[in-house]
Amino acid sequence: MLGSPFLATKRAVLYVLLTLSCAPVQAVLRWVGGKAQMRFPSWYHKKVLRCLGISVDVKGRKSTVRPTLFVSNHVSYLDIPVLGSLIPGCFVAKAEVAEWPVFGVLAKLQNTIFVDRRASRTAEQRDEITRFLEQGDPLVIFAEGTSGDGNRVLPFKSALLSVAQQRPGDAPLTVQPVSICYRLLDDIPMGRYLRPYFAWFGDMELASHVWEAIGLGRLTVEVIFHEPATIEQLGGRKELARYCQQRVAEGLASGLTGQPRPIEKAPQSLNKEAA
Repeated sequence: MLGSPFLATKRAVLYVLLTLSCAPVQAVLRWVGGKAQMRFPSWYHKKVLRCLGISVDVKGRKSTVRPTLFVSNHVSYLDIPVLGSLIPGCFVAKAEVAEWPVFGVLAKLQNTIFVDRRASRTAEQRDEITRFLEQGDPLVIFAEGTSGDGNRVLPFKSALLSVAQQRPGDAPLTVQPVSICYRLLDDIPMGRYLRPYFAWFGDMELASHVWEAIGLGRLTVEVIFHEPATIEQLGGRKELARYCQQRVAEGLASGLTGQPRPIEKAPQSLNKEAA
């Protein structure tokens, strides 16, 4: 077993104390309403990263358009504090997450939108998403529909990007692809052997995985914001999914190899307009 039980215990205690002190505050902020309920989780996630010894290296420029739909790959439960510390918005997650112990409660306090595949809830979920977008709140979606091993990007599910068809304020919704790359452990590049200690996928047991992960050294996660686009520029939902997947995969490959990213081009339809 890798890692230090002492370090894992220290980080776990700090995380629990932080969460127990912050959860009531966020509960009150949700009851009161207003923008503070969106900003406070971002502050909380930054503190979580500090407690767990995680630093985030940001590349690219985050969209400042409100609202923006951020479309990311999914590697670990740690993706939540990593992205949450950078994006003061809402996550879209599968309905089962709401029932998870501890994480389900935290997800609800985060203003997470839970997506249920049952047709009977489609209209209700669409209305909830529309409400957040009309308020100008950013949304974050993990377009693979599950978490991967952190070495590659799984196919993006175009159905999950149906929210991109929304037109908040009667304007096309801005969509920005985001790559998450678990790069360094104690400033040394991680290989395929070490990455599964942070990537949570398949039938891995959650509690033991968390315990091992937080007992390791200082983790550096690279987050790359790519060129935004809209569904209208790309021609449809499937084209948008392909565009986002390609950008995210390029960013992940760049992060893993340490090679510079290729120069990003505007979506094809924009090139046509410029011509």
